Amino acid sequence: MNKILRYWQLAQDMLSGDQNADRVVPPSGYTASLTTFVSFAMAFLTVFALALFLATGRLADRWSTELAGTSTVRISAPDGQMDAQAKTVLGILETTPGIASARLMSEDEQRRLLTPWFGVDLPMDNLPIPSLIEITEEGVGPDVNGLRLRLQAEAPGAILDDHTRWRRPMVKAAQRLRLLGALSIGLIVGSTIAMITLAAQAALSANGQVISVLRLIGARDNYIAKAFVRRFTIRAFLGGLIGSLLAMLFIYFLPAVAEEGAFLTGLGFQGVQWLLPLFIPLVAATIAFVSTRFAANSKLQRTA
Repeated sequence: MNKILRYWQLAQDMLSGDQNADRVVPPSGYTASLTTFVSFAMAFLTVFALALFLATGRLADRWSTELAGTSTVRISAPDGQMDAQAKTVLGILETTPGIASARLMSEDEQRRLLTPWFGVDLPMDNLPIPSLIEITEEGVGPDVNGLRLRLQAEAPGAILDDHTRWRRPMVKAAQRLRLLGALSIGLIVGSTIAMITLAAQAALSANGQVISVLRLIGARDNYIAKAFVRRFTIRAFLGGLIGSLLAMLFIYFLPAVAEEGAFLTGLGFQGVQWLLPLFIPLVAATIAFVSTRFAANSKLQRTA
């Protein structure tokens, strides 16, 4: 707790301290420009990684919710037996515990399901399209094995699909993509810490003679460190802010997912999630503050 309070006091001193101390750090140069560019690039990438993380989470929830509690019976039979088997299956489903409702899907509904895969000109009349019965489950659902055996006995052309073989791989894939997004964010943060630390050390090394002169005239190491910390923190914040806003603008103008092909969730933010990228510049400034102070203290102690 005391360490956190000390860092908070240092942050306040840095923002309200002696701005003339900035002259210790050159106002331009590759180290200062590198800090701004690194913060800009990393913030830009972090926004997209965060969007991927959130979108894949929505995708997993959506697939899990929409496919859970539903199942389908597919009927493949000769034309003369299709209607009879469909009536038999509907009669079985109506008397099966755990099934709330069952209905035979129309040709138009089946066409809409197949359109994203085969296009709008699918010749339904010339293809042996099976009949589909949509089942809505209730409670714990039906006894799947028992229902399959009953369908096999009374309607040989009927096959029950409880969506388990589809739902689990899809949800697992979405969860792995979400893990990839989280891993990307972690790698970006780690790279930012390393690059800003190296930039701060380079700036300290480049100004070694200036630091020696400041020490000769009585400047303390804390005063010198503040100059570097202030400059790098402000530049990291500005770079992070520009990168975050630009990435948010790109994401905002991404094309929306068409409803006819909406089996994937669009990459982006929803509702209050648009506020999350605004914290990235603060995170970048915090990283710069901690990294630069650590680098400055280490460098100054070695050259004392």
